[in-house]
Amino acid sequence: MVRFGFQAHPPRNILTFCSSIQFMRSPCVEAGLIPPLIQLLNSTDQEVLLQTGRALGNICYDSHSLQAQLINMGVIPTLVKLLGIHSHNTALTEMCLIAFGNLAELESSKEQFASTNIAEELVRLFQKQTEHEKKEMIFEVLAPLAENDVIKLQLVEAGLVECLLDVVAQTVDGEREEDIAQLKTASDLMVLLLLGDESMQKLFEGGKGSVFQRVLSWIPSHNHQLQLAGALAIANFARNDGNCIHMVDTGIVQKLLELLDRHVEEGNVTVQHAALSALRNLAIPVVNKSKMLSAGVADVVLKFLQSEMPPVQFKLLGTLRMLIDTQAEAADQLGTNGKLVERLVEWCEAKDHAGVMGESNRLLSALIRHSKSKEVVRTVIQGGGVKHLVTMATSEHMIMQNEALVALGLIAGLDLVAAEKDFVGASLVSVLHKLLSDERSAPEIKYNSMILICAVMGSEPLHKEVQSLAFIDVVSKLRAHENKTVSHQASLTEQRLTAQS
Repeated sequence: MVRFGFQAHPPRNILTFCSSIQFMRSPCVEAGLIPPLIQLLNSTDQEVLLQTGRALGNICYDSHSLQAQLINMGVIPTLVKLLGIHSHNTALTEMCLIAFGNLAELESSKEQFASTNIAEELVRLFQKQTEHEKKEMIFEVLAPLAENDVIKLQLVEAGLVECLLDVVAQTVDGEREEDIAQLKTASDLMVLLLLGDESMQKLFEGGKGSVFQRVLSWIPSHNHQLQLAGALAIANFARNDGNCIHMVDTGIVQKLLELLDRHVEEGNVTVQHAALSALRNLAIPVVNKSKMLSAGVADVVLKFLQSEMPPVQFKLLGTLRMLIDTQAEAADQLGTNGKLVERLVEWCEAKDHAGVMGESNRLLSALIRHSKSKEVVRTVIQGGGVKHLVTMATSEHMIMQNEALVALGLIAGLDLVAAEKDFVGASLVSVLHKLLSDERSAPEIKYNSMILICAVMGSEPLHKEVQSLAFIDVVSKLRAHENKTVSHQASLTEQRLTAQS
């Protein structure tokens, strides 16, 4: 095996050769060149440091396994230290940034980065820069690092947010390509920092933080990128009940509604999606629902019912579902809206978009469950929604199965005659038989399936189907079920089946 011996400061021509040997990567690695090169990063000679860094970069370029090897050998703390010592040396600084950009893509690097003062060094370096290209280099390192929650908080504490807000202020009215690029990068990074719970809460400061207030001012901006970032930031701030309640009480809903109104015609899909995401999150706390309904949120959201964009459809559905939860009057009003129900039934068949299909089914069920209204039930029946609720009962998600069964139980209880034909056509009784026979069905599913069986016994054709499938045999076994609620309902259901056999 070829072995290389290095002096304390090897001749520069050797390092220059090494820095251009990417095409000879395998021989270099096999010769054991990486460990001595890493040792050279402790040199005080800046030219040696530069060429060593380049050599390591070329050898490890585009190779995750070799980059992981560097990380395991502790190269990250060494490079961070070099950046702090030699931040005045442009070439060395760029070498460190390129190395950080490559290494930060590996998840295994984040823990090592988090144990250094990389956040402080990068923010300090960013504050010194005036050139667009240099700022972009730093941004390219910050973005992958900021995906880590620990580093997010470190960057916030190091003052990165203030730097980003300055960039936004300087570039918001710029028309140059580089201004537009910097505005997008800075505002996107700001939103990313808010994805961390601790960093988000630190910046929220009880809703009185200067950063939070600055971000709020982006929403009424005429710049689409800032509108987008502002709405996404609100959605990120709205990740706990306390924040949501404060924001609704301080009028943020109105700002979001005004933003959405501006985009009914302009139709910027990303802004629509972001604003709806924020409204959906804000509608989660129970105390916010009635306030948001009174503010006209449902009316504005319905303006996007004709959207053909699945991301907008998905958030629209989720927002309405959150709004009507426990709100009977709103569920009744929306549930008797024929156009809405018609659109929901259409989206229940959107097999290319599973999220939209799932949310449509859940909203259809929610309209019935929260209104408990015969008029809503009739609207759903007339709109052709019953078959979709029966299909929903076979979902792989227990929560969706349960929601469907409760809604179907209400339909049977409120207007069995009108639903009878649809129940037969959708093979409801057969579906219930499978759910009760399946040992994997959760106790709630078995319980609600039996409630539904009892509810449909008043229909002659459905009663005949129940008898033909020998339900008594399945139900009698459930009397020994370990769940007492299930076993008790099994006894009641068996009695009902026996009495009407």
